[in-house]
Amino acid sequence: MTNEPGTASSERRSPLDAVHRAAGASFTDFAGWQMPVRYSSDLAEHHAVRTTAGLFDLSHMGEIVLIGPGAAAALDHALAGRLSAIEIGQAKYSLLLADDGGIIDDLVVYRTGDDRYMVVANASNASVVADELRTRAAGFDAIVSDESDDIALVALQGPDARAVLLETPGFGVDGPGNDEEDFDAKLDALKYYHAFAGTFEGEPVLVARTGYTGEDGFELYLAPERATRLWEALAETGGPRVTPCGLASRDTLRLEAGMPLYGHELSRDILPVQAGLGRVVALAKPDDFVGRAAIEQGPAADAPVLVGLAAAGRRAPRADYEVFDGEGESAARVGVVTSGALSPTLGHPIAMAFVAPDAAETGRELYVDVRGTRIPASVVSLPFYKRNA
Repeated sequence: MTNEPGTASSERRSPLDAVHRAAGASFTDFAGWQMPVRYSSDLAEHHAVRTTAGLFDLSHMGEIVLIGPGAAAALDHALAGRLSAIEIGQAKYSLLLADDGGIIDDLVVYRTGDDRYMVVANASNASVVADELRTRAAGFDAIVSDESDDIALVALQGPDARAVLLETPGFGVDGPGNDEEDFDAKLDALKYYHAFAGTFEGEPVLVARTGYTGEDGFELYLAPERATRLWEALAETGGPRVTPCGLASRDTLRLEAGMPLYGHELSRDILPVQAGLGRVVALAKPDDFVGRAAIEQGPAADAPVLVGLAAAGRRAPRADYEVFDGEGESAARVGVVTSGALSPTLGHPIAMAFVAPDAAETGRELYVDVRGTRIPASVVSLPFYKRNA
């Protein structure tokens, strides 16, 4: 996702906007949407997700649906992964690449039927992704529909998320039976990066288990007019265990988990292997896909690579701060920070940065220019934080 300036005419609001305003949320422009950045404090919301559960409104994300006998083949051609290999109820992280191998967007793809897939795109790229998929699906027996305006997304993340979801009344499973016992069994059996068709108070909801915080949790896709009732039911059931959370805490959570953010670690100027995402590209699949030739050629030998940086003290590197191989004035610039913060969980500064390959060795000491002062930082493996299983 990226922050993009909005205008009065283009400003968009979530179906949960009134709920957020009633709760006293502070708002920010995010890719043309007015979204809650925080309710109380960034630290409190961050710690809630790590210790109990946080409730997020992600209705600004894009959802593009492909339906038809050729949908799987169309996605195999359009994306870097082999989407035809996933089963119904399974999800897969993938990339939409340009012809030159640069990353147009990172995506999560759900297979929700024999010939039906839902592609979830970042808010800032949703229309671009929809247009690209339409173009790339031409010639395949598949229909591409941008259903972003018809789908709201609520995420419940944290160690108490499963318990709260199980305790919340009104959930069922789509199909015969459709009672809470069936839902509980489905939820207990739900694996990471899988989803199932459920109901909430008789209306459809897709229950997924993916996440972007480093914690266990669930994503609930449903009709926009049902979002407020769902949000209120989860908050009421969870009580003090559920904290409404804004985008600021979501950013520090994903940074600790070493998860890339489009516009920071990912862009059209970056090939997947540079960002540590070479495994996402399925070069072994027999079919051609957009960007394959560039991926096979690979980046230049001196192309920067993504690393984690950890420092002492309290002065945190921020995006666009420069990275050097020494602290003196004669030191060479070797890279730039893409995301950084004082880690609320770890208690010290962390950052992700693109640096020259010869400066990327784990344990290497580099220096980040923090407002004119060179701060030592060690290259570390990602993620910075990993929850206990």
